[in-house]
Amino acid sequence: MKKVELLAPAGSFEKAKIAFLYGADAVYMGTKSLSLRTRVDVDDKEVEKTIAYAHKIGKKVYVAMNIFAWDDKYDEIIEAAKELNELKPDGIIASDGGVIEILKQYAPDVDIHISTQANVISYHASSFWYHNGAKRVIVGREMNKEQLKELIQNKPEDLEVEIFIHGAICFAFSGRCFLSDFLSCRSANLGDCAQSCRWSYNLYAEEKNNPGEFMPIEVDEHGTSIFSSKDLCLIKEIPEIIDMGVNSLKVEGRLKTEYYIASVINAYRNAIDDYQKDPPNYDATKYLKELEKVKTRGLTTFYFNDRNNKDIQEYSGRQYNENYEFGGKVVEYTKDKSTIEIKNKLQVGDTLEMIIPHQIEPIEFKIEQLWHAETEEEIQEVSPGVKGQKVKMKLPIPCEKDWILRRKK
Repeated sequence: MKKVELLAPAGSFEKAKIAFLYGADAVYMGTKSLSLRTRVDVDDKEVEKTIAYAHKIGKKVYVAMNIFAWDDKYDEIIEAAKELNELKPDGIIASDGGVIEILKQYAPDVDIHISTQANVISYHASSFWYHNGAKRVIVGREMNKEQLKELIQNKPEDLEVEIFIHGAICFAFSGRCFLSDFLSCRSANLGDCAQSCRWSYNLYAEEKNNPGEFMPIEVDEHGTSIFSSKDLCLIKEIPEIIDMGVNSLKVEGRLKTEYYIASVINAYRNAIDDYQKDPPNYDATKYLKELEKVKTRGLTTFYFNDRNNKDIQEYSGRQYNENYEFGGKVVEYTKDKSTIEIKNKLQVGDTLEMIIPHQIEPIEFKIEQLWHAETEEEIQEVSPGVKGQKVKMKLPIPCEKDWILRRKK
């Protein structure tokens, strides 16, 4: 069975390390101002450091330059292309034809990946981009599996295909949205999306014969999040996706936490490996159980199985998980008192789960004692008052630096 790539988001060098630790074959990250997540905490030095680290451990890094650029951006694009040609990422993700022409001229040694923003939804479009220098196409989420199969069967033989398998879905067609720019003067197509589709709105109906008299239409006291989509989740469909010949399976989320990345990547890593080892006995239940613990919205297969699927909207506007949250990250393991960087309030008696790389079942344990990280004075609770705040506790098994702890609420 052909090896398939698991591709993770990396909003920083630290997040890239977590993704690799939990099983990602590759990560994608943006340049500071030329990708569609300019608010991500990453600069060009982080990109350089991530590429060097990834190549040292046999992993890959793709860099996004997928804005739709005004002419006044092209001097910066040319300089970025030259720099990336020196840094040698494993691919540059782009969507604007003008940007792609620049990459071909100024970064000729780096593969070009066509962003999902380019709306590639046919083998005709795939062929067009292949003949214009593309090594890979990242197809639109709007495709169903029959359309995807047709594209794969008819594309140029050595053109790679990447699809999204998990994460947020943009309300607009392939993410090309103007809502944020219209409502808050922040262009999604220049990397500054305000996520206006996630806001709650008050809707009103006006009776035709009584103009000016508005009657509120409400789901609850907060209004309705009528534009907000559920999150994509194709964990059950992994066998079909692998069998049809997709090259790369992509998880969305460069703005997500290390906890989210560890949980989701670990689930899909185990799912992919287990299916490839034992195809007849693939059962998505245990992987979905883990994904349910980290989800912040409802999950949907979107249009993958059925173009008529209507179960795609998150009308409640929910943005959190009711049952679990990021507990902390292992800084240093010792047998009696391990050092943990905390991410939420922890107290004696809390139930934690240790997420173990390449193992789907976490280890559950209770906090029996806590010690101040510096004085080692025994304490009952600790809150994350400052960035990087630490605490000491006894862990149930030997573990490694950067393993993630999940807290049960």
